[in-house]
Amino acid sequence: MKIFIRIGLVAVTSSLLAFVSVQNLFGAEPPAPVTPSEPIELFNGKDFSGWTFCLRGNTEPSNTFTVSNGLVHCTGQPYGYMRTETAYRDYRLTVEWRFVKVAPNADNTGVFVHVQPPDKVWPTCIENQGQYHHQGDYVLMGGLTCKRNGTPQTRFVRMLEPQNENPVGEWNLYEIVCSGDTLKTYMNGKLMNQAAECSVSSGAIALQSEGGEFEARKVTIEPLPPVTTNTLSK
Repeated sequence: MKIFIRIGLVAVTSSLLAFVSVQNLFGAEPPAPVTPSEPIELFNGKDFSGWTFCLRGNTEPSNTFTVSNGLVHCTGQPYGYMRTETAYRDYRLTVEWRFVKVAPNADNTGVFVHVQPPDKVWPTCIENQGQYHHQGDYVLMGGLTCKRNGTPQTRFVRMLEPQNENPVGEWNLYEIVCSGDTLKTYMNGKLMNQAAECSVSSGAIALQSEGGEFEARKVTIEPLPPVTTNTLSK
């Protein structure tokens, strides 16, 4: 009888410890998003330190994303994304990338900002469209919304200007400014789109795999300039 009590006590104690561990795991508050105080190279040119992956079918990430000669290479298949392990807010994101080739149904990718947990294909986030000749559109996923120039809330915002991308094989400069609940996107120095009253203002940053084969050589965030009357008008 004593042996039974001891065994039962051990079992109960183990169960309680397991329960407490699960409660701590799921009850813990996620880390606060980081506001950069200096430029941060999110891609170090060598490996995927600081990044994690979510791909359809739990595919091995190295079948989709690789690093070679200082470049990220994405095959575009299967669908999914690589995202930063850290969440950010209030920053200017610069992505230098290019399509290796394009073909029907193989010309799409994107840059996600404000990615929210949990990881899934597709996550709750704001997509800066990467599709060929559509880089500048916004796609708001997971029920997110925003406005532009006082328009009603929407989940898709078409770019303001004609496309400004370079030919396939040439590098493009995609710049995305996230400031509070506002968003501005530039392609090769030209303002392509902007939105306000976005329903989310922080989260991880991700590069999307969605059919198009592309390379990226730079993924950097930097602090926003101090807010002045002049910067508000730009």
